[in-house]
Amino acid sequence: MKFLKAFGQFWYDFIIGDDWKIAVAVVLALGVTLAVMATGALGDTALTLFGGVAIVVAFAISLAIDVRPKRR
Repeated sequence: MKFLKAFGQFWYDFIIGDDWKIAVAVVLALGVTLAVMATGALGDTALTLFGGVAIVVAFAISLAIDVRPKRR
C-alpha cells in the first residue's frame, strides 16, 4: 500500500507540479484538439499545428494569470 501511495504522489507531483492552472490549461487544450480531431474538420498537418498552438496559448494564458499584479 505504501508503494501505491508513493506512486500516486509521484504522478501528482509530476503532472500538477507547482501550478495546477498550467496542468488544467494543457489538459483543456488537448481536449479541444481531440474534439477537433473527432470531427475531422482539419487534416493531419493542420491538426498538429492547431494542437501545438493551443497548448502554447493555454500555457501563456495561465502564465499571464500568475504574473499579473495583485489587486489590493
